[in-house]
Amino acid sequence: MGKRSGNGLVAHKATLVNALSRALSERVVLLDYTIGRRGLLGYLKALAGSNIVKIVPASDSASETQTNGQKRLKVTCGANTSYLEDSAWIGEKTPLTLCEVRISPNRTVKPNIGGLELSEALNRVLPFTAKEDNRPVLQCVLFKAGEGKLTLVSADGFRLAVVTLDYDGEGEALILRDDLRGIANALRKAHRVNLSFEASGESLDGMSLVIDTEITRYKWRGADGQFPDYEKLIPAEANVTAHLDTVEAGKAIASLKVLADSKSYPIDLHLNGGIVMSSPDDKGEVIMPADIEGGEVRVRIDGAYLAEALRACGGMVDFKLTDSKSPVLFVVDGYQLVVMPMLTSESQKPEDKAETTEPEPEAEDTEAEQAEAVAEAEAVVKAEKPKRSRKKEKVAVA
Repeated sequence: MGKRSGNGLVAHKATLVNALSRALSERVVLLDYTIGRRGLLGYLKALAGSNIVKIVPASDSASETQTNGQKRLKVTCGANTSYLEDSAWIGEKTPLTLCEVRISPNRTVKPNIGGLELSEALNRVLPFTAKEDNRPVLQCVLFKAGEGKLTLVSADGFRLAVVTLDYDGEGEALILRDDLRGIANALRKAHRVNLSFEASGESLDGMSLVIDTEITRYKWRGADGQFPDYEKLIPAEANVTAHLDTVEAGKAIASLKVLADSKSYPIDLHLNGGIVMSSPDDKGEVIMPADIEGGEVRVRIDGAYLAEALRACGGMVDFKLTDSKSPVLFVVDGYQLVVMPMLTSESQKPEDKAETTEPEPEAEDTEAEQAEAVAEAEAVVKAEKPKRSRKKEKVAVA
């Protein structure tokens, strides 16, 4: 960005502010000086008097005398002149993450994917990564490209999120969730985005994910590990499909959450021509109109999981169910979200019956009842014997 001015640079203030606001690191390398990004960004926003900023190393004798020879940057914007010391706005707790401001007046980026689409895709998978440190692979987002598609996948053991975008290329990389924090918002401001995969120099089979914009290049080395075979977890068929409004469903969940006695608030859903949402303790229910295809089914889902799933989908969504025990599937515009249901007594009932049902023992008869039964049997036999013999004779004559 900008152009060289001797040993410094001249840039449009808005362009420099835009670039710094989209950076994810906390330290900026500017003309071989390291400065705190947040402090520099706030300072540039506060400057007034001109749209052009000139930044050069301070080398005059007066400057050196005032700072005892310490390196400083001279910043000029209109009538404003200031000096920034090396390591300005950097404290002991400032994370050691670096980005660099480079002079590139004509940075050319050939876009191969939409920045807004990629931003929305990241927002739809990042919430469903695992939080526990004992599952490092599930703390990552899988980027998998091939056959004209780019697939982003995340899972936490209870939920699985899959987004598919059009993309011409091949590659695969596992990127840690924390490394991707903030990139979705930065991509919203980008005019051109190019996504690619590069071989990592640290290992023979390692891959890095690279995202270039007209101002910034982001590069992440892929994590080691093998992501689970997620395709087997997506239900292939559904007995019931409901078309519902996520906004109205979210309001219904919020009203039931208020009635819950704890942070955990299971939601029972009954689909039969419409949708009835209720709390298991019969404290409340909400009847929602919806287009239902298929028969009747009941399922129980964690309320927090259900609310988060609806927020991720947005707008109208297809809500697909097989039965009360199988994973629940949300589908909308190339996005699939699988949520595991909560087990109830009804969902376990058929399985428990098959395992625990045993033939009931016959009641033992008393001696009097046994004698009476024998007498009745003998009387029946005596009464039926002539009938059987006559039937045989009749058949023989015929």
